[in-house]
Amino acid sequence: MRLIQSWLLATFVALAMTVGALAQDASPLPDYDRWAITATNAEQTLSEGQASDSALETRRASIAHWREDFLAAQDTNAARIATIESQINALGAAPAEGETEDPEIAKRREELGAQLTALRAPVVRAEEAYTRANGLIAEIDRVIRERQADALLELGPTPLNPTYWPRAMDDVLNSLHKSWIEVKTNATSQFRRDLARQNLPVILVLVVVGVMLLARGQSWARAGVQYLRGKAPRGTGVFRFLVSLGQVVLPLLGIYALVQAAQATGFVGTRWLLLLEQIPLWATLLLGIHWLADESFHENDEIATLPLEPSERVRAGRYADMLAWAYVLKEVLDSIGQFDNYSAATNAVLDFPLLVVSGLLLFRLGRVRNDVAMAGSAEAREGEQSYFRLRFARLMGRTAMIIGILGPVMAAIGYARVGEALVYPFIASLALVGLLLVLQRFINDLYELATGRRADAQDSLLPVLGGFALTLIFIPFVALIWGARVADLTEIWARFQEGFTLGDTRISPTDFLIVIIVFVMGYMVTRLLQGAFRTSILPKTKIDQGGQNAIVSGMGYVGIFVAAIVAITAGGLDLSSLAIVAGALSVGIGFGLQNIVSNFVSGIILLIERPITEGDWIEVNGTHGIVKDISVRSTRLETFDKYDLIIPGADFV
Repeated sequence: MRLIQSWLLATFVALAMTVGALAQDASPLPDYDRWAITATNAEQTLSEGQASDSALETRRASIAHWREDFLAAQDTNAARIATIESQINALGAAPAEGETEDPEIAKRREELGAQLTALRAPVVRAEEAYTRANGLIAEIDRVIRERQADALLELGPTPLNPTYWPRAMDDVLNSLHKSWIEVKTNATSQFRRDLARQNLPVILVLVVVGVMLLARGQSWARAGVQYLRGKAPRGTGVFRFLVSLGQVVLPLLGIYALVQAAQATGFVGTRWLLLLEQIPLWATLLLGIHWLADESFHENDEIATLPLEPSERVRAGRYADMLAWAYVLKEVLDSIGQFDNYSAATNAVLDFPLLVVSGLLLFRLGRVRNDVAMAGSAEAREGEQSYFRLRFARLMGRTAMIIGILGPVMAAIGYARVGEALVYPFIASLALVGLLLVLQRFINDLYELATGRRADAQDSLLPVLGGFALTLIFIPFVALIWGARVADLTEIWARFQEGFTLGDTRISPTDFLIVIIVFVMGYMVTRLLQGAFRTSILPKTKIDQGGQNAIVSGMGYVGIFVAAIVAITAGGLDLSSLAIVAGALSVGIGFGLQNIVSNFVSGIILLIERPITEGDWIEVNGTHGIVKDISVRSTRLETFDKYDLIIPGADFV
């Protein structure tokens, strides 16, 4: 029954692949006339060099869409082309210069060649268009990167110049005055007063709910966490984690209610509305960092992702909260500056104090982590699971100390963008690393809840793989924090989808997936056959136990070899292109792996000729023992004192 199921599954996969190939062949070709207009306009825009970054990004996205169509069009007529090429190969090699062949074969070869040329025409055109699109995308990326580098390294006004301070103060006072006038004007409007009076019940309810959630939300969440910890069933860590999120969600709902209440009054205008719309986001940052700090530097070592000394945990959490406030204040100043169009000098003067405070906090936080990581000797921490995290914390701490000094110094010189590009992305990276560690601990708790085993056990591979996958997911976010564009990430994904070329064959991720699926299916079929022969067929024959083991082992090696060949062929890899590589490997095997190959061949000879079988009493090099197992590479003996002795197959031959 299992063999029939495997055969049906293999048939289904083959039919799906055939239908996919036919669908690719039937797919419509791109509109090359429209593409020519798009490409020409893009080339003209690049030559003029006047387009903005946003315009270039929009044009790049359009070209990237065209490129995907061209990549798909390269598979046009793929099945038919493969058939024609097989027909041409069946005719044999073309005659050399000066030689002739049968007229009918020559005529057939010419007909097939003409068909192949006609079938490959759309493919060649798609390849040419793909190359052009690829070049345009690379040129647009180069222009945008050069602009970003020039803007980053542009020398601006230094915030230490006292002549800029009065103007900055006037700009801030002017913004505050405009904000007050806006509220005052709206408050004196009879229409807005009537609107506020009409919405008064809703406003009161929102204010009461908001104040209650903001004042008591975190304490309610902490009480829930303490209750779960007191119960202490299996999986407490999972439920404790979920309940602890209430420390962020409940106060955030309260802030959102207060924002809605302020908007319902009708007294807020455009200026205040701009800030109110962003308050929930800023509150999420503040509450989220506070929650991360509490989870990372928790007083309980089983919960804390970075176990520090008790005296240092409070300091580390306080520094994290202050960094979050500095980060949010920077965002508030940027929003106001963009709305009122502050000058570069005013922005430099206003941003510099926050940058200095952020750098100082980073330096202090780095010292906390360094001091704790260096507190104990390496010998005392080698056996602890947190040793690697402490070493990583020490590295991050040293980096924080360097950036905490370098960022404000660069801003003081006049390279404000360089300073901000160092300090604030590093703060965001610290928060992202903290979130990663917390989520990894949550994965461990889930594993413990599902299996009842601790994640730090020797055989607990799933939590490690889950943490590795989580790290891979976080890498794109780190890249975005440090200035990578979304287009850069999509370009990496496009390159991955494109695959790579091996000889005349392009290998794509889909091909890898097909190879894995076919090989796994072949491996499963091989194991099923081995099991059927070992338990059902061979015991009913007159073959002794050694012969049965030899047959089963041979079936395993042959089946795995055939499964690998079939999988590689199904993936579209031409095995003939590996002939040179195989020749080079044979030379390497002959010199470097001759002992292994000798033992392997000797083991096959022993399995076929069977001069010894399992259970025989033999003597090898003065050692007596009973043959317990015969494998391809070696034979295992059991001596009188119950020790196992592994003897290479070449020693027997």
